[in-house]
Amino acid sequence: MRAPIGDFDHARPAPDCLDELIDPVAAAVRAWQGAVPAEQFVYVDTDPSIADTAVFVEHHGAQLLDQSANCVIVAGRRGETTTLAACVVRSATKVDVNGLVRKHLGARKVRFADMDAATGGSGMEYGGITPLGLPAGWPVLVDATVVDADWVLVGSGRRRGKLILPGKAFAELPGAVVLEGLGVA
Repeated sequence: MRAPIGDFDHARPAPDCLDELIDPVAAAVRAWQGAVPAEQFVYVDTDPSIADTAVFVEHHGAQLLDQSANCVIVAGRRGETTTLAACVVRSATKVDVNGLVRKHLGARKVRFADMDAATGGSGMEYGGITPLGLPAGWPVLVDATVVDADWVLVGSGRRRGKLILPGKAFAELPGAVVLEGLGVA
């Protein structure tokens, strides 16, 4: 199978390689009931040593910078209550943490979650967190430009491997809220 974007040696439909995915992501693919069929989700096997965006696009093609998204975990705090949320933005942008995210979460203060909170809460590896398979109840804030893209490359839950999904699938993720301007230059 050829991946819809990028130049990858090994690409397969994600439902055909659940054993390559960590448990929460495999469970999410298995249980997917969105309008975009899970059979359109593509898993590409990649070298974990080049998982970070800058090195990854240098190796697999600069065009992937515009065709990929990062999923970052933030912690919003109001009083004694902390809310973890995922933010999905195009890789060439940054999350508007102190503006749109803070306002949407109704938090007094928002920061990027520390590594232990992000990985422990999600069950995923740092540097590979994906919005697919996050804990129930976590808001998943998605920049509208991600949803508008034909195909989007995103982490697979671990540093080895990536997922390629139709952009519109991100709007169907559990807890998803599509926001204009979440990613800023």
